Amino acid sequence: MNLELLILVLVGACAAVITFILHTTFKQNTVRASALVGLFSSLVVFAFPEYLSDYLITHIPLIAFGASFIGMVSSSVISNVFLLGFSGGIFTFIFLNAHRVFNGFGGGLGVSACIALLIVLALPVLFKKRTRCIAWLRIKKAFQNL
Repeated sequence: MNLELLILVLVGACAAVITFILHTTFKQNTVRASALVGLFSSLVVFAFPEYLSDYLITHIPLIAFGASFIGMVSSSVISNVFLLGFSGGIFTFIFLNAHRVFNGFGGGLGVSACIALLIVLALPVLFKKRTRCIAWLRIKKAFQNL
């Protein structure tokens, strides 16, 4: 893993957590919290371009703003900041590998953030055998009703 990728994963994790903290602890609107994270990341890149490579200058604002969408999640859905950070890291990998697919289309950041959050929310279902069986029965029942 190269240093630039590690920096981007950390940016994604921190952006998701900071947005969530701004929303829950500091009682900011979710849109405002996301916008503040995106603005701050862009200002940091704008203020210190001599310390960053062209790759990081291009990707830090995108990763930070996209991962901030994950932090907009309700605290009733997920409240563990470590899982949010993990989801931000997953978002980074998804976005960096799928941004070519979303080239020219809107919504690439949001779709990647949604997929990353759904992966983290699915982890308990995948690792609990009883829950996995109940989920399978619900899916089976839903298809029988079609």
